[in-house]
Amino acid sequence: MVIKQLFIKFCLFLLALASVGPAAAQDAALKEAEVAYTKEDYKTSIQLYEGLLKNNGESAEVYYNLGNAYYKDGQIAPAILNYERALLLAPGDKDIRFNLQLAKARAVDKIEPAGQFFLAKWFESVRDLAATDTWGAVGITAFLLFLVSTVVFLFSKVVTFKKAGFYVALLMLVVTVLANVFGFSQKEALTSHAEAIIFAPTVTVKSSPDASGTDLVVLHEGTKVAVRSTLGDWSEVVLEDGNVGWMPSQDIVII
Repeated sequence: MVIKQLFIKFCLFLLALASVGPAAAQDAALKEAEVAYTKEDYKTSIQLYEGLLKNNGESAEVYYNLGNAYYKDGQIAPAILNYERALLLAPGDKDIRFNLQLAKARAVDKIEPAGQFFLAKWFESVRDLAATDTWGAVGITAFLLFLVSTVVFLFSKVVTFKKAGFYVALLMLVVTVLANVFGFSQKEALTSHAEAIIFAPTVTVKSSPDASGTDLVVLHEGTKVAVRSTLGDWSEVVLEDGNVGWMPSQDIVII
């Protein structure tokens, strides 16, 4: 019995070491990348942040720091790409949004976005106040409060409590529905991979998926486009002003 208990403790100790090891290595790599950035060794910093993403998965913080390193290194297209990826994971982060606008200001193309219906604009602005996980937590909390308020409304014998329970339950039901709608929309934006950044110095948008197609407009690196469809080596894209055309898929990187 004693040997069995010692064996179990030893296994738990090994599991603890296994979990601590990767976390310590990640913290060390993150610190090394930050030191390289402060020393203005941006290329080393970029390599380290890219390694962190490759080895440890997506992170809004790492994407943001990587975007900063690319921006300082004068690589605008990769900076915009990583800021956009960071914003997908942390849509309510004002620092990411601000730096993204700084990077976009250095891009060559200044495309005026097409007018957006005010309700759609309002929906996106509210949705982007929080990430998917946060909306999920809000939805669960609101639903639990809805259940409690419904119980109060159904079983309370005090008129004031019954009224309060009814109105609170109604409010929590609305919040639950909205939180789920916002969360689903956030998840769709995160997983759809429907937008991309141009990485080629210049690219000519064509009227058809063919090099002989009519030239529509010349775009430059750092410009954001929405990918509607692909055909062979070509992607059909929608510009922010609503215009549609085709460009080589190799010239864009999906956000």
